Parts: sequence; C-alpha cells; structure tokens
Amino acid sequence: MKPEKPPMPPLSPLDSRPAIFKNDDELAQLSASRRIRYRLVGADCRYHANDNISAFIKEGELDELKAEVQAKLQEVLEALVIDTESDHNTHDTAKRVAKMFLTEVFKGRYTPMPDVTEFPNITRLNELMIVGPVTVRSACSHHLCPIMGRVWMGILPNEHSNLIGLSKYARICEWIMSRPQIQEEAVTMLANELQGRVKPDGLAIVMEADHFCMHWRGVKDTGAKMINSVMRGSFLKDANLRREFLSLLDRQKA
Repeated sequence: MKPEKPPMPPLSPLDSRPAIFKNDDELAQLSASRRIRYRLVGADCRYHANDNISAFIKEGELDELKAEVQAKLQEVLEALVIDTESDHNTHDTAKRVAKMFLTEVFKGRYTPMPDVTEFPNITRLNELMIVGPVTVRSACSHHLCPIMGRVWMGILPNEHSNLIGLSKYARICEWIMSRPQIQEEAVTMLANELQGRVKPDGLAIVMEADHFCMHWRGVKDTGAKMINSVMRGSFLKDANLRREFLSLLDRQKA
C-alpha cells in the first residue's frame, strides 16, 4: 500500500480558495488587497483586470490599497536600479503612480457605476441617434500601455426604451474604459451596459484607437490604429440602417 499523503496546509487568500477566518479581527490583520481578494474568492466572483470590484471594497480600504501599491511600486523602482533618494525627479514617483492607477487610469475597477438619470420615452422616439465621438482613454492589460481613442454609439430606441442624457454616455464610456483591458472586450462591455440600460431596438458601437504598446515597443509603428465594432438588434439585421450609421460616422471622421 502506498503511504498516505500528508494533509494539505490551509489555503491562503492568494490561493484559489480562501482560508476560513473565525472573525473580523483575524481578517483585519491582512493587507487591504488580501482582504478584498478574500471577499471576492469567497463570493466566487471573478476579478480580472477589466472587472469592477467596487462592491467588495469597504470604506477606507481604497486609501490602504493606495499605500500598498505605492510600497510595491517603490520596490519596482529599486529593482530598476533607480536612486529615488537623491533623484528629485523620482522621489515621489511611486506615490504619484499609485494614486494615478487607483483614482484615474484604472478607477473603473474600484469605483461604482456613476449615477445615470433615465427618462421614459414618452414621445415614442424611434429614429436613429448617434452619440460621438467620445474621447476614451484606457490601457492594454498586456503591457499597461495607454490606449487613446474615440467611440461612436448608435441607438435606435423604441417606445419602451429608457432615454439617458447625452453626457451620461460619456460617463459610462469613461467608467468602462478606465481599466486595463483589450479593445475588443472593452467595446463588448460597453455594448452590454448600454443594452441593459437603454433597451433599444438596435445598438451599434464603433471604437477607433491608438495602442501605445505598438507605438512604444515591439514594431514601434506610430501610424497603426485599431477599429472594431459591435452591432446588435436592428443594426445587425438591417443592412440599410447599418449603412446609414457607418456613412454618418465617415462624415464625422472626414
């Protein structure tokens, strides 16, 4: 008979399953990132780079995360052999980058959906509406390099659709885009959010962007752009409607 394997040690919050803590005091001994991860794993909730995890962050923990990220970034700078003590240009770089990541360029992960006022379609509008170009900023999840682009949204409402203010489209775009991700998934996430809120007969989204992971590294091609689209409902079924939307976009780009 084969000897029995020794029992597995308890799994930590960094593993696929969290260890079980008896009370909040034990949980409080963990770092903010581990506490948040503990809640996410316990709820069987995904936390990929482009996921919003704000529901699992408690009051005050964002500041703790900021300090934690700052400390880790300081270690990165030291590993790059940068003397941040005597170099006045990099003395507070770790602090600045941590703040930038959590409150600006990646804030779509850590903040809830912005308030979006919705209005009933009382006059039963059912004509094509185009919003854009909305300037968007994101970052590729492969290299954390900037993605800078524009988004156009085509909406074909029906009598049951919820109408939202023009500025709210830009707010939703910013919330979705300010995360590390790839452009193809970002556009799909934006389409899902608008589909669920507006409930139109047709939805079309086109995004055109520069990817600095191509500009700064690799092929270093500064002229290449990526354009992709999502077509749903009437835009997918009606070639004339799709053609009208794309032709109006061409006029704006000209």
